[in-house]
Amino acid sequence: MYPTIIQWIPKPWLCTIQQMEYINHGKSEIDKRLLHKKSSSHSIFVVTSGKGLMVYTDRESHLEKGMIMFVPAGTPIKIEGSPWTESNLQYYKLDLVVAEVKEDISDHSPTIITTEQQEFLKGIEAQEALPLIQLSYSPWSSCLEALEQMLRQQVTGDWLEQWEVQLHFQEWFRALLQQSAPETELPDDRARLQSSIRYIGDHYDQTITVDELAADIGLTRASYTRQFKKITGKLPLEYVNAVRLERSKQLLQLTDDRIHEIAQNVGFSSEYYFGRRFKQYAGISPGLYRRHHRQEVRVFAPYLEDFVLALGVKPVLQCSHHSWGRQHYLGLDDVPEFDVSQMDAQFNLSNVPDFIMLNKGYDRWNLDRFEQVAPTFYVDHLGEDWRSILRSTADVLGKVNRVQDVIGAYEDKAMEAKSRLARYMRGQTVAFLRISASDITLYGDQQGYVGPVIYQDLGLTPHSRVQQWTRHERRIPIGLDQLSQLNADHLLITFDTGNSAKPGDERELLDRDEWKRLSAVKSGNVYEVDFMSWMNYGVISHGKKIEDVLRFMA
Repeated sequence: MYPTIIQWIPKPWLCTIQQMEYINHGKSEIDKRLLHKKSSSHSIFVVTSGKGLMVYTDRESHLEKGMIMFVPAGTPIKIEGSPWTESNLQYYKLDLVVAEVKEDISDHSPTIITTEQQEFLKGIEAQEALPLIQLSYSPWSSCLEALEQMLRQQVTGDWLEQWEVQLHFQEWFRALLQQSAPETELPDDRARLQSSIRYIGDHYDQTITVDELAADIGLTRASYTRQFKKITGKLPLEYVNAVRLERSKQLLQLTDDRIHEIAQNVGFSSEYYFGRRFKQYAGISPGLYRRHHRQEVRVFAPYLEDFVLALGVKPVLQCSHHSWGRQHYLGLDDVPEFDVSQMDAQFNLSNVPDFIMLNKGYDRWNLDRFEQVAPTFYVDHLGEDWRSILRSTADVLGKVNRVQDVIGAYEDKAMEAKSRLARYMRGQTVAFLRISASDITLYGDQQGYVGPVIYQDLGLTPHSRVQQWTRHERRIPIGLDQLSQLNADHLLITFDTGNSAKPGDERELLDRDEWKRLSAVKSGNVYEVDFMSWMNYGVISHGKKIEDVLRFMA
């Protein structure tokens, strides 16, 4: 079996550098050869350029750029540069000292025995030559960077800097051993990509190119990019910028560094480019992001009040609609209303916001006209992904520390409710209808305001027609013929007054025979719910849905 470095260094954490040098073979006959006599030190050779041979006893190993060879103590070798290559053979040579702790039988005190003493006692001169071991390190640029730093620092006489050299060596040596272990000698592409991703996380503040990242792990640029996106969901440079920008958020929150200093610290070449990238990524400027994390903000967030309030921020205004009213379930009775259905509505001097948040429905209400009033953040997540909306909201409002508690409380509530409902419902079917004066709307089981909560979070069973007709749509209009086929055991309904000519128009359906013949109607299992709390996304809204379902069905 091919040996491993651990066989020759039982306690590798006791290794230190005895000597380190960088060797450049010239073209002369003298320079082309280097004789490395038997040594009491283990040695590591890291080839950075050119080609050559490492000769020992009756065997030889080819050397070329990227190879790392471990030579056990007591092994005589000869290194030859190749005269047929344009570039000289160049390599780092590290001589290691290994101290092994052994217990003194007489007084049980630890005794340090050096490798030199061990080899002498073993009579290493009489032994056959030990085998050489080829090692691996990826990314290659990270390996060279660490070695260059150690070589540069080792010339100092300052003991603290010498200690730094040993610390850097330990980090480098640990990575070398981990990557050279038998189970990782031939890592697959995914393992090498994970190594590359770790490299980005450690070196995001430096210049990084896709070509270098790909070359470091032996892949073509196209293959690297394709596999990188498969693992991370991002292109390599998108991922690099995301790492940099996340780090910049931390610096904006925790330090008083100037914006241009933060930009440089995380790897951006200019403050302007950093600011542009940051706003694309976070939705607001770096300066505004910092202010929100240090002081309370006056926010206007039409139909996003649920998210703002869940994080403990009371908006300066709440949206309302002349037909639907306002979101009473939020309890914002002391907050002035802003009617979004009035296209020319303006802010009063007393409630001009510092910051505006808008979702994808902003164009329906012409709300982007207020971009000139205050900095505006556009939520780009779909409503079903309310957790991501909550995280984005927390990020721009400086309330990140509250997010997990809010989400955790909801999930605990949903899990408990699901357990209770399972005992009562036992496979009985459910459907949800939104009823107006002109339409009957059936909500689907996968998307929309309703489906993800009642069918997924609570585990209720949708009627077969729900799955058949909606086909993963948020909602579909249905006629009276289809309504007659909707014989679910339970019906949840809400009334939309948006197009009612007079009060009560939306309830005329309840007087029709098609309605009265439904199974749920005849058995008394029809439950009317609040329009606003059910026709909204958000943790508070969804919590109200859970409470309603428990009240009616459990």
